[in-house]
Amino acid sequence: MTTPGLLVARVRDLLPADGGRVVLGIAGCPGAGKSTLAGWLAARLTAAGLPAVQVPMDGFHLADVELRRLGRLGRKGAIDTFDGHGYLALLRRLRADTGATVYAPSFDRDLEQPIAGAIPVPPAARVVVTEGNYLLIPRDPWRQVRSALTEVWYADLDDRLRLDRLTRRHVRHGKAPEQAARWVAEVDEPNAAAIRATRDTADLVLDVEALPLAPLP
Repeated sequence: MTTPGLLVARVRDLLPADGGRVVLGIAGCPGAGKSTLAGWLAARLTAAGLPAVQVPMDGFHLADVELRRLGRLGRKGAIDTFDGHGYLALLRRLRADTGATVYAPSFDRDLEQPIAGAIPVPPAARVVVTEGNYLLIPRDPWRQVRSALTEVWYADLDDRLRLDRLTRRHVRHGKAPEQAARWVAEVDEPNAAAIRATRDTADLVLDVEALPLAPLP
């Protein structure tokens, strides 16, 4: 069984001898609890003396105005609705630039929009925990994203629980229940099928239900 202590020890073992930074990825299907897991892990690492910052891939969602121009707003969350090359550039900078504060974008779920420069990653941060759907997809730029990460862990969650959680999240952020269910079936689940196919390529698979996280919203 994977315990918090073992996860912290694993990250500690990944630290470069030259004082460099670990950039750890957490992949998984929509609604699997990646953000909750990443936040929990960053807090655990910081408490263990390894200052860590959570940086979401969701900060690289294309803005709605651009998705509308491209005709992709109706499937927001698909792989081609993200700025993958921008995300890759940030990951590479986070690995290489430990002498200055690096600012990363966040994603506001109430606005459903990325917010530039919202997350400071100070020089003291030894670990960045970044989470996103497509970290294991084997085509560029995502193949290069994988190479820019020290390791990628996969957040696994029972599909019935995941789908219920995902639908409730869509409702909480403004969709009607019927609209939320249709979005999950027609947009989220086709994405999930591609993500699920990459599960066995992860460096570590974590059962989210088995970890002592705060209850998933």
